[in-house]
Amino acid sequence: MHNVITTNKVTLLIALILGLSVYGCKDEKSAPKAPQKEVKSEVAAEKVVDNRKVILFYGNSLTAGYGLDENESFPSRIEDKIDSLDLPYTVVNAGLSGETTSGGLKRIDWVMKQKVDIFFLELGANDMLRGLPIEETRKNLAEIISIVQSKNPDVKIGLCEMMAPPNMGDDYVNEFTKIYKDLAATPGVEFIPFFLEGVAGHEDLLLKDGKHPNANGQKIVAENIWKSLERML
Repeated sequence: MHNVITTNKVTLLIALILGLSVYGCKDEKSAPKAPQKEVKSEVAAEKVVDNRKVILFYGNSLTAGYGLDENESFPSRIEDKIDSLDLPYTVVNAGLSGETTSGGLKRIDWVMKQKVDIFFLELGANDMLRGLPIEETRKNLAEIISIVQSKNPDVKIGLCEMMAPPNMGDDYVNEFTKIYKDLAATPGVEFIPFFLEGVAGHEDLLLKDGKHPNANGQKIVAENIWKSLERML
């Protein structure tokens, strides 16, 4: 966990958080003399796809990849790495700009209609911006985790640390940060350290709005997330 943030990182982190709620099979040659085999191949291919495990990223504009092409978001970058390693996983980006923990709780049942094997939870910053009670944020995140685990008891959950800027006051900062440390103690939940490390505070890695990671920034975020995800595969 990161207890110290430089002045530049604090400034950029505040700006980033304030901006979150605003923005919102390769073809194969056919075998003419054996059409039945071709059908079997298609069925086999479908089974391969169906058997791939699902990694789902659930968050706000940071996860959604605000302001970028879909293939530039960090979930997409991670999917590229997984494909390059030929691992049996598929990635789903369920990020939604402006999302709060309350909004995340309302749509979690719909999102979890599919079986999810690894679930990354990245929510909470917009709660802070809107002045929602810390205990409400804690309760919503705990319920999301509980619902995800009830859908698949074997699911692995990565809880992404969110950080409150110092201008919120020491008491608030400490209590807000404590949410993630406490919930990460839940069996089956892994604590994911501040994933914007190395990006927040670096203008060359942010969009012109100074709030969201640009394409290069997203690459670093993907590397930060991968350090934890690799242990969970």
